[in-house]
Amino acid sequence: MNAGACFVLAGVYFVVWCKQRDSWPHLLFSCSAVAAAVVALIERFMLHGETVEQFAALIRWIHVPVWVLTLSFVAFVRLYLRAGRRWLAWSIYGLRTLVLILNFTFTPNINFRAITSIRHFSWWGEIVSVPVGVPNPWGLLSNVSLLLLLIFFVDATITVWRRGDRQRALVVGGSMILGSIVAWHVPLVIWGVLDVPLFLSFAYLGIILAMGSELGDDMFQAAQLARKLEESEQRLNLAADSANFGVWEWDLNKDEVSVTRSRRNLLGLPPAGKIRFEHYIARVHVDDRDRIRQAITEAIEKRKVYDSEFRIVLSDGSVRWMTTRGTVQANKQGKPMRMLGISLDVTPRKEAELQTRQQRAELEQLRQQKTALLEKEVVERARLEREVIESCGHEQRRIAYDLHDGVGQQLVGIALSAKLLEQELRAERPAQAKKASAIVRLANETARQTRLTARSLEGADGVGDLKVALEALAADVRRNCRVAAKVKADTSSFPVSAPAAAQLYRIVQEALHNAVKHGRAHKVQIDLAVDRDNMVLTVRDDGKGFNGAASNGMGLRIMRYRAQCIGGSCEVQSNRADGTIVTCRVPLQVDAHVPPRL
Repeated sequence: MNAGACFVLAGVYFVVWCKQRDSWPHLLFSCSAVAAAVVALIERFMLHGETVEQFAALIRWIHVPVWVLTLSFVAFVRLYLRAGRRWLAWSIYGLRTLVLILNFTFTPNINFRAITSIRHFSWWGEIVSVPVGVPNPWGLLSNVSLLLLLIFFVDATITVWRRGDRQRALVVGGSMILGSIVAWHVPLVIWGVLDVPLFLSFAYLGIILAMGSELGDDMFQAAQLARKLEESEQRLNLAADSANFGVWEWDLNKDEVSVTRSRRNLLGLPPAGKIRFEHYIARVHVDDRDRIRQAITEAIEKRKVYDSEFRIVLSDGSVRWMTTRGTVQANKQGKPMRMLGISLDVTPRKEAELQTRQQRAELEQLRQQKTALLEKEVVERARLEREVIESCGHEQRRIAYDLHDGVGQQLVGIALSAKLLEQELRAERPAQAKKASAIVRLANETARQTRLTARSLEGADGVGDLKVALEALAADVRRNCRVAAKVKADTSSFPVSAPAAAQLYRIVQEALHNAVKHGRAHKVQIDLAVDRDNMVLTVRDDGKGFNGAASNGMGLRIMRYRAQCIGGSCEVQSNRADGTIVTCRVPLQVDAHVPPRL
């Protein structure tokens, strides 16, 4: 019965090991169960042995399954319980192997030098047989190996107990300790201390049952975990389908890719069966395959996080965008074993990005077109403004010539006629002569103002060197208006265009006119300087200034307009105590092209 139970258990766990080749404790248990069954069969023949030769052969051959049991038990403890000292394990392996070799060297075996007879006696109502003979002193090696085995089991049980796994310590460790203690009856029977039959199989059967119980409990827990894992996988698949992402796993050793059912359907893969990496990569767009292979290889070799976006081509020819992120898992030796990750369908986002880029391109094209139109309009407007400025300059010169040659000459003629009239009336009609003299003075003053105005208008265009033109203007003001006007410049000439120089000249003219006529100034300072890329023109006077209400007068607006025509700016600061300061900033080497704002 013991042998049958052991054979059944051995067959069951051997099948389990065949399906899970990395589960070595199941194979060790199968070997232990087979060996225990063989020990039980040999002991059964011993109980009913009739001849000395039969007993000698049975005792010799029982060492083979005992050797298998001993090595299997020690390896099981090392692998399953993860306990037991290594040096003790190797000592037991070596000593037990030596006992097996000596057992087949000595005659009849390592336990007896000679078996003299067979003794029969009643044991629990049954007649049993035991050998009687001379013990072999080399049998002490077998006893020493049994003692080492007991010490190994006790040490391993204590380790498992301290680790907190007390159930396994009691069940597996306790059964092995108890079985090792019971096994000590064999040397006592051989030395004639005990008068009992040999029953090692019962001790070993207890150990086998304890080991099988723990392995069965592990299998039951594994089944529960598998069921829970399946339920969790179903929930994960449901969540993945809802969130439109898939979970995948790639076994690097077997080259098998596991993906959720939704991903299989999306990629056009079969709903069941193994998937190789090449099957998976075949769905990737041909332009993205090399990049994906390189990224995966780099992630595996450098233990980096795999993160990439690529296109997949479905069975109907449509293209979808996927983003994938995964990590590499390695064993204790650092060898990559598998990759785990998730994949997310980002096609809507990619389509939105593509649409956004197209809209941006269209907007950029429209912007360029509008910019080109505006630039063309600005150029045309600048051209028209230059023509207007040139026309105004020509017209002003024509008016200046008319004033000088026409009105001025006529005023001079009036003054001469009035002077002659004064001389004729001075003797007889002094009162009328006095009135004629007033007409002469008024005509001369008007003629002088007309010539001054003609000169100002004539200088509105073609001023040449700006500094020279301003110095001439200041000299006219000093001579005709009796105002101390001075010009200060950093250099002899300034790199400004002719239109800009003409506009600046007119701004200074307007500032001087306001200072003399409205400000009643006695001193005016005109400064020209260069500040980085700008030319700064400043006109200061010591007149009475004006309040804020007069800051939007026609003259000031004209000065600002002229400054804007040449791309500059004009600021006016004035108060009653300090007079007026006109500051104009103009970029160097500019032309009149900026549209003014009135």
